[in-house]
Amino acid sequence: MNLLILEQRAEDYRKALNSKFPGVVIQAATKEEEVGKFIEQADILVTIRVSDDLIRRATKLQWIHALTTGVDYIVNLPSLRKGVILTSTRGIHGPQVSEMAFLLMLALNRNLPEVIRNQDRRIWERWPGKLLWKKNVGILGVGVIGEEIARKCKAFGMTVFGISRTKKKIDAVDYFHGPEDLLQIIKKIDYLIIVAPNTPQTRMMIGIKELASMKPTAFLINLGRGEIVDEEALINALKSGQIAGAALDTFWEEPLPQNHPFWEMKNVIVIPHVSGMSDIYPEQALGIFEENLRRFLGGERKNLLNLVKW
Repeated sequence: MNLLILEQRAEDYRKALNSKFPGVVIQAATKEEEVGKFIEQADILVTIRVSDDLIRRATKLQWIHALTTGVDYIVNLPSLRKGVILTSTRGIHGPQVSEMAFLLMLALNRNLPEVIRNQDRRIWERWPGKLLWKKNVGILGVGVIGEEIARKCKAFGMTVFGISRTKKKIDAVDYFHGPEDLLQIIKKIDYLIIVAPNTPQTRMMIGIKELASMKPTAFLINLGRGEIVDEEALINALKSGQIAGAALDTFWEEPLPQNHPFWEMKNVIVIPHVSGMSDIYPEQALGIFEENLRRFLGGERKNLLNLVKW
């Protein structure tokens, strides 16, 4: 078997796998230019994102393992053959994404960007900080990540509204609603945290009507996918004071273009799609992939962890 790992820390994955799977030929590449002709022999690909051109050349490819929860960056590739098996790394991102959600909520609440700008300018300016305590938070997408955010919210004394297609009993969620109730719920919340995947049902889910229904003191935090939010509507809502601010980790176009309005908006925090990353990411991700690789090498194809039926 030939395994290609295409990721920024590919060498870390290769070192961890080499001793455990001596019969597998592993090539590590941090960018597509390093792959060369190996893609034409690759049976397995481990990656986050990949170009359609590389997939077109992967004529022997049997299995792709996405080092992410969402797989929309892969399944939407025109050249991806229907017979290719696809698995994900769903289930490991709760700690880092939930911590990022709180970093951003606190930063927006206390206007931390302005504090840092004042430090750069040597300005001593004080103001009362808003509290998370006793505030309402809406979590759009209550999967593994959403549940972990909800638990942390309860530790801060917040009231949690879960919004998801599948309703379930979760102790940390005070009120659970389906997407059909979104417009009613959004009027009550102080923070809307988006951790839903990009699907036909969620695409442009947060638009003009939803933003107009939010409190003028409310904040929007998008840690899911950029396509869930109507960016033009959000820009207008932020400029007009319809909502207080936003923290955005995902965008319609990435990297965010240099001339994009978000860069210069003082009530927006822009982060470069890093909420799912961590200093121990290979350690977190390898548990799922190693088990799947053992099963795959043993001939298993249908009973893989996080198998995506696309």
